Amino acid sequence: MKKKKIILILFIILLLTGCTTTLKDENNKTVINETTGQSITENIICKPTNEEVINIYKEHDIDVDKLPSCNNFNPVSKYEGLWTTFFVKPLAWVIIKIGSLVNSYGLSIIITAILIRLALIPITKKTAMQSENIKKAQPEMEKIDKKYKGKDSQEDQMRKTQEMMAVYQKYQINPVSGCLLAFIQLPLLFAFLEAINRTPAIFESKFLGLQMATTTLVGLENGNYIYILFIILIIGTSYLSFKKTLKDQTSQAAQMKYTIYIMLGVIFIGSLTLPTALGIYWITSSTFTILQNIWIERRSKHE
Repeated sequence: MKKKKIILILFIILLLTGCTTTLKDENNKTVINETTGQSITENIICKPTNEEVINIYKEHDIDVDKLPSCNNFNPVSKYEGLWTTFFVKPLAWVIIKIGSLVNSYGLSIIITAILIRLALIPITKKTAMQSENIKKAQPEMEKIDKKYKGKDSQEDQMRKTQEMMAVYQKYQINPVSGCLLAFIQLPLLFAFLEAINRTPAIFESKFLGLQMATTTLVGLENGNYIYILFIILIIGTSYLSFKKTLKDQTSQAAQMKYTIYIMLGVIFIGSLTLPTALGIYWITSSTFTILQNIWIERRSKHE
């Protein structure tokens, strides 16, 4: 529990040391790019090239001419807090460099997401193996639950805890390690969102005909119904990526079903306001998780 609190506190500190700030008009309302539905970012890290975007900044007295071009910006030239300096700017720099090599920032986000997930394999593999171990231990854990059902005395609860801990040791289950991936995934998601929102080279570009800064809802309102497929991919890959974990870590099918539906509902609502670029990252990361889970499950059955 102490470890979780420490990680949470560190994460909050990181978030408070430099985040995206949106551009406000004279009425203190967020400035929106009507074409893409994007909330305009005030503290961009490099110079935009789109004339419409440049004009929006100039209309609100933001001097973008002093910024470096996105291809030439140095991620370590200026300290802007822990979060921006060590997470957002280096990630944006990597996406820009790979994008320059493959001539596509959409493809660059896919490649960057895969490279990060490959680097995290030791952690994600351990988390996935924890799910397999919990699945194997589930019958014994349910047996202990039934054994102590209705026994609420302190002594009985202590015995139950000891027996549960013995099962954990037998199957090498570490409850904390199961949460480790979640603690890593959340900062990564925010880092990608900020890198996208603060880097004009990314949010001004297109991928497969989709404007990278355009939100799903605005895309649909503009009659681009390929965003329906985009939403389906986000929901579908999300469902398949966490279905196995939830199934392995709960003994009640109904509870699992409701949990999945609630999460899918939240993801669906969120997907409507996601910029295309972040949706690409989300689909790529979820697909990687699905393939990794399939590989680990087959390997576990073989062993």
